[in-house]
This record gives sequence, C-alpha cells and structure tokens, in this order.
Amino acid sequence: MNRSDMLSAKIIAHCKKKGWWFEEVTKPYLDVLKELGIATDSPLAEFYLHAEDGPAFYSRKRELYHICWHSINSQYKLDLKRTHELLHISGDYLPLDSFEGSGGIFYNRITGEVAEVTLGKELRSFLLGEFTPQWKNFNEFLEWYFELN
Repeated sequence: MNRSDMLSAKIIAHCKKKGWWFEEVTKPYLDVLKELGIATDSPLAEFYLHAEDGPAFYSRKRELYHICWHSINSQYKLDLKRTHELLHISGDYLPLDSFEGSGGIFYNRITGEVAEVTLGKELRSFLLGEFTPQWKNFNEFLEWYFELN
C-alpha cells in the first residue's frame, strides 16, 4: 500500500489520542468491507479496520456510522438497499450516516470521493451527475469531520 493511499498521519494521531486506534484487524470487519466492494487498501478501509468508538463517531453535531459495526450488528445492508431504491442513488455510493434532517453523507467506493447531499434540488443535481462532491477523498472528509484542518 502506497502511503498516499492511506489515512493521513493527522487522522491516525487523532484516533490514537482519543483511544480509538487498534493495530489488530478484526476479520469480520475485513469481510464486511470486501462484501461491500470497498478496496481493502483504501483510506476508508484503513479507518474502519483500525478506528472504533462503538457503533458511530460523533463530531460536528452529527453521527458517522462505523459501517463495519453496523453491517454486522444492525440492518445496514437493508438500509443500504432502501437508500439506493428510494433515493435512486447509484450503488457506487455507500451511506456513512442515517440521512437525518433530509441530508446524508455518501462515500463513492469507486472514486473515493465523499459527498454530502440534501433532498430537493441538490439531490436532483447529484443524480444527474451535475453535483461535485465536497471532498475529493476520504482523508479530506475525515479531516473536516473531526475538525483537524
């Protein structure tokens, strides 16, 4: 794995400081990522394989799912299917939160981009491919989410 394809040192240091970082990889989490079609050498995979603070992380007054935990212990796969069907969002996108307040955060498992999308005009623009994701990669998103910028 190329260091540029991994989590930033800022994110890792933040997780270690919070006591969220674990060196050992949990095999069921690795299996979930593979099942979801997420490259295991991506920053998203590195984060979810090593960082954990229960079923979700909290920052910026919002919740970010631990998608591995949710896939094993809740109805995440059903939520994923329902999100794709109801919102007509491409299967390339995985929801990273519960889409509360008529908006949600989505990770594109192909490009690595992260987009925050709200219902209405923004969702229509997103579905038409006219919407530019706010974060070009998962590192940028996490640094914003944890207020590390």
